[in-house]
Amino acid sequence: MDDTRARSPEYRLAQGALRGLRQDLIEDAFAYRPLPPMATDGPVTRHLPARLRARAAHLPHATVVGAALIALYGGYVGNSGYEGLPALLTGLLCAVPVLATLVRPVGAFWLSMAMTPVVSVLDGAWGDWPWTPGAFLCHLTVLIVVAIRTRPRTAAWMWALTLCYGFLAEVMLGGGRYSDNSTPMLVLSALALLAVAVRQTRREARQEVTAQQTVTAHERSRRTLLEERTTIARELHDVVAHHMSVVAIQAEAAPYRVENPPPELERAFVTIRENAVAALTELRRVLGVVRAEDYEAPDAPQPTLADLERLLANVRDAGLTVEKVVTGAVRELPQGVELSAYRIVQEALSNTLRHAPGASARVEIGYVLGGLGLRVVNGPPPRPSLIKPSHGAGHGITGMRERVSMLSGEMTAGATDDGGYEVAVFLPVTGTAGTVGEGDA
Repeated sequence: MDDTRARSPEYRLAQGALRGLRQDLIEDAFAYRPLPPMATDGPVTRHLPARLRARAAHLPHATVVGAALIALYGGYVGNSGYEGLPALLTGLLCAVPVLATLVRPVGAFWLSMAMTPVVSVLDGAWGDWPWTPGAFLCHLTVLIVVAIRTRPRTAAWMWALTLCYGFLAEVMLGGGRYSDNSTPMLVLSALALLAVAVRQTRREARQEVTAQQTVTAHERSRRTLLEERTTIARELHDVVAHHMSVVAIQAEAAPYRVENPPPELERAFVTIRENAVAALTELRRVLGVVRAEDYEAPDAPQPTLADLERLLANVRDAGLTVEKVVTGAVRELPQGVELSAYRIVQEALSNTLRHAPGASARVEIGYVLGGLGLRVVNGPPPRPSLIKPSHGAGHGITGMRERVSMLSGEMTAGATDDGGYEVAVFLPVTGTAGTVGEGDA
């Protein structure tokens, strides 16, 4: 045979088929593979008591043992040629391959194939051929159990070998027999193996979809986190860059505000300006990479807590009844803290509008010695409500946590006892600015 014919599609197909047969049914055919316990988190077993649930895990083992007893009985009763010890031996031969599926599934198939002609000889009658009643039950059970424990390709190979055995037994040794039962065996086993293959395919598809959904949810959460970090980095870039620019300008203008400044003072201001410019350049080089090419810095200043009244007016116009309470000495905080506090309140109120339409909300702002406390709580939505809440899984809480984490703060969020929702945040402030005033609104 030349090399062209050796590499023909037919040859490669036959070579691949033989390789699959060797991998599925020959290599490590008698490897020890015990049947694992059944999962008890199914729709039925998870409702069972703990003791019954533990026993239900071994339901597959009990089923196989029951099938082996049925095959034993079929082999014993179906032996029409002999009685006593030969009939018992026939029943045992029919039961052993079924029991072997518990520990050596592929080996159980070969045991069943080898047991079939032996049982026919022990039967000593000219009845059903080539499978006696016990051998018929045994081989059909083995095919089903092994198909469940292996993959569909293995089931196809077992059915093909069963077909070959049935054909050869009927053609070469079937003369003079009253009936041949290869056709019932092949039809029943084909239907059973097809049902098992469909079930396994659906289960694998469901597992793949579940795994893909888990990966997608993880990637979505990761992407949202990165987007939120990018947004925060942009805002912090604007805030820090503004203050560094102010430092550089003030350091450059400071010598002109003093009449006849000493040289040491002039050099100190020059050094301050050079360091501020260098820091600003480095800041832009490092943080500037988070800006997209089409990103434009906002012309208006970033919002602060002083702009909350405008935000509350907007949400009130949208139908949300909201109350603001301020405690402590109101003072100006670092711009990063003010911006993050404003965004947290904004996102919490937006979540209330989406998930609890018609509910009332309360915004509490507490100026304490070590920082700023925020609490945004809403009640349950009214029943019935003309506006349906949004059930989609948003990422507002993730963004809030990221902002709080970047400021080394603390945050808790969760449902309240009355069916509402609460977001509580503490943002530490190391330094304080001047006091503006006190008040409750």
